[in-house]
Amino acid sequence: QVQLTESGGGSVPPGGSLRLSCAASGDIATRDVMTWFRQAQGKEREGVASIFVDGSTYYNLDSVKGRFKISRDNAKKTAYLQMNNVRPSDSAIYYCAAAPSRWVSTQPFQESKYPDWGQGTQVTVSF
Repeated sequence: QVQLTESGGGSVPPGGSLRLSCAASGDIATRDVMTWFRQAQGKEREGVASIFVDGSTYYNLDSVKGRFKISRDNAKKTAYLQMNNVRPSDSAIYYCAAAPSRWVSTQPFQESKYPDWGQGTQVTVSF
């Protein structure tokens, strides 16, 4: 059993920054892929960024490349999403998910590959 807890969401004006955190507990040793997804109101959930235990990173959305950075601290069992120069279109509930790398393989943004999800943290970008 793995528990994921997101934090760091809130309201921020356009152009601002936020850092989301995803703290993992439980049998995290088997969950070597951690990925951020987001779901805007009225839209489907989409993958944002993924990081493997070896530090390899993948970004799913062209709109966040160069602005968002995913990282992890394996000792703290925590993944982070640094969001810079945010836009109103970044407003969404951000979810953290974890999975074994052998399940995810070459599809880090396929939701069905992830058995563990956090409860989500709201990010609102507006003046």
